[in-house]
Amino acid sequence: MNKNIIAVAVGALGFVLGLAFLGNAIKNRNKSENTISVTGLGTKQFTSDLITWSGSFSKNNSDLKAAYDELAIDRKMINDYLVSKGIKQGEIVFSSVDIQKQFRSYNDSNGNYVQGEFSGYNLTQKVSIESKEVVKIENLSRNITEIINRGIEFTSSAPSYFYTKLATVKQEMIASATKDAKERAEKIAENSGSSLGNLKKATMGVIQITEPNSNEDYSYGGTFNTSSKEKEANITIKLEYEVN
Repeated sequence: MNKNIIAVAVGALGFVLGLAFLGNAIKNRNKSENTISVTGLGTKQFTSDLITWSGSFSKNNSDLKAAYDELAIDRKMINDYLVSKGIKQGEIVFSSVDIQKQFRSYNDSNGNYVQGEFSGYNLTQKVSIESKEVVKIENLSRNITEIINRGIEFTSSAPSYFYTKLATVKQEMIASATKDAKERAEKIAENSGSSLGNLKKATMGVIQITEPNSNEDYSYGGTFNTSSKEKEANITIKLEYEVN
Protein backbone atom coordinates (compact mmCIF):
# COMPACT_ATOMS: atom_id res chain seq x y z
CA MET A 1 0.00 0.00 0.00
CA ASN A 2 2.77 2.40 1.01
CA LYS A 3 4.70 1.47 -2.11
CA ASN A 4 1.70 2.30 -4.30
CA ILE A 5 1.28 5.68 -2.62
CA ILE A 6 5.00 6.48 -3.10
CA ALA A 7 4.83 5.46 -6.76
CA VAL A 8 1.79 7.67 -7.38
CA ALA A 9 3.48 10.58 -5.58
CA VAL A 10 6.66 10.19 -7.64
CA GLY A 11 4.64 10.01 -10.84
CA ALA A 12 2.67 13.11 -9.91
CA LEU A 13 5.86 15.00 -9.09
CA GLY A 14 7.37 13.99 -12.40
CA PHE A 15 4.25 15.17 -14.21
CA VAL A 16 4.38 18.55 -12.48
CA LEU A 17 8.08 18.96 -13.21
CA GLY A 18 7.47 18.00 -16.83
CA LEU A 19 4.82 20.68 -17.15
CA ALA A 20 7.19 23.21 -15.61
CA PHE A 21 9.97 22.34 -18.04
CA LEU A 22 7.54 22.46 -20.97
CA GLY A 23 6.28 25.84 -19.86
CA ASN A 24 9.79 27.24 -19.60
CA ALA A 25 10.68 25.83 -23.02
CA ILE A 26 7.64 27.50 -24.60
CA LYS A 27 8.40 30.73 -22.78
CA ASN A 28 12.05 30.71 -23.88
CA ARG A 29 11.09 29.81 -27.43
CA ASN A 30 8.70 32.73 -27.63
CA LYS A 31 11.32 34.97 -26.08
CA SER A 32 13.96 33.94 -28.63
CA GLU A 33 11.56 34.63 -31.47
CA ASN A 34 10.81 38.11 -30.14
CA THR A 35 13.93 39.66 -31.68
CA ILE A 36 14.97 42.14 -34.34
CA SER A 37 17.90 41.51 -36.71
CA VAL A 38 19.28 44.46 -38.65
CA THR A 39 22.34 45.16 -40.81
CA GLY A 40 24.18 48.48 -40.70
CA LEU A 41 26.63 49.85 -43.27
CA GLY A 42 29.80 51.83 -42.62
CA THR A 43 31.46 53.65 -45.54
CA LYS A 44 34.64 55.71 -45.77
CA GLN A 45 36.42 57.34 -48.71
CA PHE A 46 40.13 58.12 -48.51
CA THR A 47 43.23 58.79 -50.60
CA SER A 48 46.17 56.38 -50.69
CA ASP A 49 49.31 57.53 -48.89
CA LEU A 50 51.70 54.81 -50.12
CA ILE A 51 52.65 53.81 -53.65
CA THR A 52 54.73 51.00 -55.11
CA TRP A 53 56.04 50.89 -58.66
CA SER A 54 58.34 48.56 -60.55
CA GLY A 55 59.91 48.03 -63.93
CA SER A 56 62.26 45.54 -65.54
CA PHE A 57 65.16 45.78 -67.98
CA SER A 58 67.12 43.15 -69.87
CA LYS A 59 70.15 42.42 -72.01
CA ASN A 60 70.91 39.69 -74.53
CA ASN A 61 74.39 38.40 -75.35
CA SER A 62 75.99 35.13 -76.33
CA ASP A 63 78.66 35.75 -73.69
CA LEU A 64 77.38 35.63 -70.10
CA LYS A 65 79.98 38.01 -68.64
CA ALA A 66 79.37 40.53 -71.41
CA ALA A 67 75.64 40.36 -70.73
CA TYR A 68 76.29 40.99 -67.00
CA ASP A 69 78.49 43.98 -67.77
CA GLU A 70 75.94 45.49 -70.14
CA LEU A 71 73.16 44.98 -67.60
CA ALA A 72 75.29 46.64 -64.91
CA ILE A 73 75.70 49.72 -67.12
CA ASP A 74 71.93 49.94 -67.61
CA ARG A 75 71.37 49.45 -63.89
CA LYS A 76 73.62 52.40 -63.04
CA MET A 77 71.92 54.60 -65.65
CA ILE A 78 68.49 53.74 -64.23
CA ASN A 79 69.63 54.32 -60.65
CA ASP A 80 71.19 57.69 -61.53
CA TYR A 81 68.06 58.71 -63.42
CA LEU A 82 65.77 57.87 -60.49
CA VAL A 83 67.99 59.74 -58.03
CA SER A 84 68.02 62.75 -60.36
CA LYS A 85 64.20 62.74 -60.16
CA GLY A 86 64.30 63.09 -56.39
CA ILE A 87 63.90 59.42 -55.48
CA LYS A 88 65.74 58.54 -52.28
CA GLN A 89 68.46 55.94 -52.73
CA GLY A 90 67.00 53.86 -49.89
CA GLU A 91 63.67 53.58 -51.75
CA ILE A 92 65.29 52.03 -54.85
CA VAL A 93 65.55 48.22 -54.75
CA PHE A 94 67.10 46.10 -57.49
CA SER A 95 66.24 42.41 -57.56
CA SER A 96 68.63 39.57 -58.29
CA VAL A 97 69.39 38.92 -61.94
CA ASP A 98 67.28 36.31 -63.74
CA ILE A 99 69.26 34.33 -66.34
CA GLN A 100 67.60 32.47 -69.17
CA LYS A 101 69.36 30.49 -71.89
CA GLN A 102 68.03 31.20 -75.36
CA PHE A 103 67.76 28.62 -78.16
CA ARG A 104 66.87 28.94 -81.79
CA SER A 105 63.70 26.95 -82.31
CA TYR A 106 61.70 25.97 -85.36
CA ASN A 107 59.00 23.58 -86.61
CA ASP A 108 60.16 20.69 -88.77
CA SER A 109 58.47 19.50 -91.96
CA ASN A 110 55.94 17.57 -89.84
CA GLY A 111 55.03 20.61 -87.81
CA ASN A 112 56.83 19.40 -84.69
CA TYR A 113 58.56 21.91 -82.41
CA VAL A 114 62.34 21.54 -82.45
CA GLN A 115 64.69 23.27 -80.02
CA GLY A 116 67.79 24.21 -81.95
CA GLU A 117 71.26 25.34 -80.97
CA PHE A 118 72.07 27.70 -78.14
CA SER A 119 71.80 31.35 -79.24
CA GLY A 120 72.79 33.30 -76.13
CA TYR A 121 71.74 34.50 -72.68
CA ASN A 122 68.87 36.75 -71.70
CA LEU A 123 69.46 38.58 -68.41
CA THR A 124 66.59 40.42 -66.71
CA GLN A 125 66.56 42.53 -63.58
CA LYS A 126 63.73 44.30 -61.77
CA VAL A 127 63.78 47.67 -60.04
CA SER A 128 61.08 48.61 -57.54
CA ILE A 129 60.22 51.67 -55.46
CA GLU A 130 58.02 52.04 -52.37
CA SER A 131 57.35 55.60 -51.31
CA LYS A 132 54.92 57.88 -49.51
CA GLU A 133 55.49 60.55 -52.16
CA VAL A 134 52.58 59.30 -54.21
CA VAL A 135 52.36 62.13 -56.76
CA LYS A 136 56.10 62.06 -57.47
CA ILE A 137 56.14 58.31 -58.20
CA GLU A 138 52.97 58.63 -60.28
CA ASN A 139 54.64 61.22 -62.49
CA LEU A 140 57.77 59.09 -62.71
CA SER A 141 55.82 56.05 -63.91
CA ARG A 142 54.10 58.13 -66.59
CA ASN A 143 57.34 59.61 -67.94
CA ILE A 144 59.39 56.43 -67.96
CA THR A 145 59.95 56.80 -71.72
CA GLU A 146 62.86 59.05 -70.71
CA ILE A 147 64.69 55.88 -69.68
CA ILE A 148 63.77 54.10 -72.91
CA ASN A 149 65.07 57.07 -74.90
CA ARG A 150 68.48 56.45 -73.33
CA GLY A 151 68.66 53.14 -75.18
CA ILE A 152 67.55 50.92 -72.29
CA GLU A 153 65.08 48.09 -72.95
CA PHE A 154 62.75 48.93 -70.07
CA THR A 155 59.24 47.70 -69.27
CA SER A 156 57.19 49.62 -66.71
CA SER A 157 54.37 48.21 -64.56
CA ALA A 158 51.32 50.14 -63.36
CA PRO A 159 51.67 51.59 -59.84
CA SER A 160 49.90 50.02 -56.87
CA TYR A 161 48.30 52.17 -54.18
CA PHE A 162 47.93 51.45 -50.46
CA TYR A 163 46.83 53.18 -47.26
CA THR A 164 48.91 52.90 -44.10
CA LYS A 165 46.15 53.99 -41.68
CA LEU A 166 43.67 51.30 -42.69
CA ALA A 167 43.25 50.07 -39.10
CA THR A 168 41.95 53.51 -38.07
CA VAL A 169 39.57 53.60 -41.04
CA LYS A 170 38.25 50.16 -40.11
CA GLN A 171 37.51 51.25 -36.54
CA GLU A 172 35.66 54.32 -37.79
CA MET A 173 33.59 52.21 -40.18
CA ILE A 174 32.72 49.66 -37.50
CA ALA A 175 31.47 52.46 -35.25
CA SER A 176 29.49 53.98 -38.12
CA ALA A 177 27.99 50.63 -39.16
CA THR A 178 27.04 49.79 -35.57
CA LYS A 179 25.34 53.16 -35.12
CA ASP A 180 23.50 52.71 -38.42
CA ALA A 181 22.29 49.23 -37.44
CA LYS A 182 21.10 50.37 -34.00
CA GLU A 183 19.17 53.31 -35.47
CA ARG A 184 17.46 50.95 -37.90
CA ALA A 185 16.53 48.58 -35.08
CA GLU A 186 15.16 51.43 -32.95
CA LYS A 187 13.04 52.64 -35.87
CA ILE A 188 11.62 49.17 -36.48
CA ALA A 189 10.82 48.71 -32.79
CA GLU A 190 9.22 52.16 -32.59
CA ASN A 191 7.01 51.50 -35.62
CA SER A 192 5.85 48.22 -34.08
CA GLY A 193 5.04 49.81 -30.71
CA SER A 194 7.92 48.10 -28.93
CA SER A 195 11.31 49.04 -27.54
CA LEU A 196 14.77 47.51 -27.90
CA GLY A 197 16.03 45.18 -25.23
CA ASN A 198 19.49 43.72 -24.79
CA LEU A 199 21.87 43.15 -27.68
CA LYS A 200 22.02 39.39 -28.21
CA LYS A 201 24.49 39.04 -31.07
CA ALA A 202 26.78 41.12 -33.30
CA THR A 203 28.38 39.85 -36.50
CA MET A 204 30.90 41.83 -38.54
CA GLY A 205 31.33 41.39 -42.29
CA VAL A 206 34.61 41.58 -44.21
CA ILE A 207 36.03 44.89 -45.37
CA GLN A 208 35.58 45.71 -49.06
CA ILE A 209 37.91 48.31 -50.61
CA THR A 210 37.07 49.43 -54.12
CA GLU A 211 37.46 52.40 -56.43
CA PRO A 212 34.73 55.00 -55.72
CA ASN A 213 31.77 54.93 -58.13
CA SER A 214 33.05 51.77 -59.81
CA ASN A 215 31.30 48.52 -60.66
CA GLU A 216 33.82 46.33 -58.86
CA ASP A 217 32.31 43.20 -57.37
CA TYR A 218 32.53 42.41 -53.67
CA SER A 219 34.06 39.06 -52.78
CA TYR A 220 33.32 36.64 -49.95
CA GLY A 221 36.82 37.04 -48.52
CA GLY A 222 36.95 40.81 -49.04
CA THR A 223 38.05 43.01 -51.94
CA PHE A 224 41.24 45.09 -51.81
CA ASN A 225 41.70 47.45 -54.75
CA THR A 226 45.31 48.52 -55.36
CA SER A 227 44.96 50.06 -58.83
CA SER A 228 43.17 53.25 -57.75
CA LYS A 229 44.66 56.07 -55.69
CA GLU A 230 41.20 57.08 -54.47
CA LYS A 231 39.49 54.34 -52.50
CA GLU A 232 36.16 53.59 -50.85
CA ALA A 233 35.88 51.11 -47.99
CA ASN A 234 32.66 49.42 -46.86
CA ILE A 235 31.86 47.11 -43.98
CA THR A 236 28.61 45.68 -42.60
CA ILE A 237 27.59 44.92 -39.03
CA LYS A 238 24.64 42.65 -38.23
CA LEU A 239 23.00 43.17 -34.83
CA GLU A 240 20.33 41.09 -33.15
CA TYR A 241 18.31 42.71 -30.33
CA GLU A 242 15.69 41.46 -27.93
CA VAL A 243 12.40 43.35 -28.17
CA ASN A 244 10.43 44.49 -25.11
